[in-house]
Amino acid sequence: MGAAFKRFCARFCCCCCCSEDTDEEEKRPILGNETLEYFNREAQKRRDQETNLWSEPGDPSHSERDDDRTLYNLLQKREQTNKGSHRFRRLSVDIEAMREVRREVRDKWQMILENLGFMAEAEALLTVSAGASLDRMRNAPRSRALLQTLHSETSIFYSRSNEPPPERYLFILDRLIYLDAADDFVAKARRFYPPKGSDDEEETNGLGINLPLLLARLAQARGGEEDDVDGEEGSGRDEPDYNGRD
Repeated sequence: MGAAFKRFCARFCCCCCCSEDTDEEEKRPILGNETLEYFNREAQKRRDQETNLWSEPGDPSHSERDDDRTLYNLLQKREQTNKGSHRFRRLSVDIEAMREVRREVRDKWQMILENLGFMAEAEALLTVSAGASLDRMRNAPRSRALLQTLHSETSIFYSRSNEPPPERYLFILDRLIYLDAADDFVAKARRFYPPKGSDDEEETNGLGINLPLLLARLAQARGGEEDDVDGEEGSGRDEPDYNGRD
């Protein structure tokens, strides 16, 4: 009787007595807690990739490469350290330094992409998700060959010659090959970021070490010029007396 009465009210009455039940059903969330947690985890992974720019984005443990493992260990140590402590600040500085180096590499890639005309697409082309897999690449062998070319013939990467280049850029090169822009990218990289030899590094280091000495010599040279000017002014003042004696 009760169920039939509710159906009657729901069909014919304006002020339906079943409105409370209907409101409760409408207030129920469309997505369950498990689904929301999944989306939150995926969003956190994307933020993690954008912040740390893992060299091996498909490695969830971040232990396959030495540079990723170093950064991951620093993050874990900071997570277990009290905020505000000296150790926490020191770890934060080390973490930010590693992140900054990786951002500089990414900025180089973005600059070349924008120079090639990908002004609006550069950000999307440079985005690599944690689910990136070599099996899904269209041109994996050629992408790896181009990556090695960039590593050995340009200074676009921060890694040394005995360290492999970041794997994340394989996926970007694969996209550029699909867009028929990979060769142009390599040509631009050779032009904008030529390789740096040991002689260049030694010269740069020498300039950095001798900079105070150069500044001191410059100040000394300026001081010598001022002394010469004073000497000339003094000789000018003596000239009338000399002429007067004649």
